[in-house]
Amino acid sequence: MIKTFTQDDVVRYVYEETSPEESLLIEDALMSEPDLMTFFLEALELRALMNKIERQPRVNTVQSILNYSKNHPANPPAKVRHS
Repeated sequence: MIKTFTQDDVVRYVYEETSPEESLLIEDALMSEPDLMTFFLEALELRALMNKIERQPRVNTVQSILNYSKNHPANPPAKVRHS
């Protein structure tokens, strides 16, 4: 039986989420299907570009979190129930 691989399978391969056996089959498919290989190369490039993105929270967001943590105990006292 010949397995047909989808773009989803290729994305899983790019992110190393495939088994060794499945990886070998996907590699064979990439060599024999030019469209799949093109998608694979584009996915690799996109992954590399995404890994370069650096995001920073806004200063006021960090300050809000710090202010909240100052005003709220990490472990609030447990409520004692009287029977």
